[in-house]
Amino acid sequence: MHEDELELDETLVRRLVTDQFPRWSGLPVRRVPSSGTDNAMFRLGEALVVRLPRRPGDEETVAREARWPAALAPHLPVAVPVPLEVGAPGGGYPQPWSVHRWLPGRNPVVGEIPEPTPLARELGEFVVALRSLTPPADAPRARRGVPLAARDADTRDALARLARLPPGAEPFDLDEVTALWDHAVALPDPGGPDRWLHGDISPGNVLTGDDGRLSAVIDFGGIGVGDPASDQAVAWNLLPASARDTFRATVGSDETTWLRGRGWALSVALIQLPYYRVTNPALAANSRHVIRESLTATL
Repeated sequence: MHEDELELDETLVRRLVTDQFPRWSGLPVRRVPSSGTDNAMFRLGEALVVRLPRRPGDEETVAREARWPAALAPHLPVAVPVPLEVGAPGGGYPQPWSVHRWLPGRNPVVGEIPEPTPLARELGEFVVALRSLTPPADAPRARRGVPLAARDADTRDALARLARLPPGAEPFDLDEVTALWDHAVALPDPGGPDRWLHGDISPGNVLTGDDGRLSAVIDFGGIGVGDPASDQAVAWNLLPASARDTFRATVGSDETTWLRGRGWALSVALIQLPYYRVTNPALAANSRHVIRESLTATL
């Protein structure tokens, strides 16, 4: 998916585990199929999972995941991943990496959520719980907690890349999408103090149990403080239109914050689509879904 992506396989993981955490050296290793773009995961036995950044120079993400989820977890309504160990570079791998407990569950599938209203409420309660925690002075800035205007150049570059595709290559009107982004980026900046936000609540980072209820939120590589509207993107990248009012009521979002959340979902989808449209079909499909839902919501 990335030009600088590292070569990761079961042999490397066994070598890292054996060298640094020999108590787990006898456990079987198998790759977890995933559309995740930042990390690869490998099951280590039945109870553990190894998480390795896909690209060099990602030490900060591992450091965030090693510190902040453990501090936040006792105050959150569902499970979150807390590293058991953080490994050092070695064995031919240049990055820090981590070992976590395997959190059971499955990723909900857009359009196939059996009871979306309870899930919308539970996702809203997770967002509210995270926002309610007072960040310490050294809390990191969230990459997705900036004003939408800070993403304008990258979003318009993505729009230009999409415009260079053959006519009909994507199933939406690019002029309508551009007008929607123009509206989003002109919204007032957030007022009030920064809040904790996850930064990437999306189908691949949500786990549900057999009953379809929320059981965990994973991937805290984007954890930080900033405009919490970005965590409302889940209303468009996962939840159906019928459940969005429940999510909105749970998080208590005013009109401007709600529209900024939609703007966040749109910006992420637009940037992802031209980048991953060939290399990550699942993520590209979700990006198209977000764009369609965002346009429909304006009618």
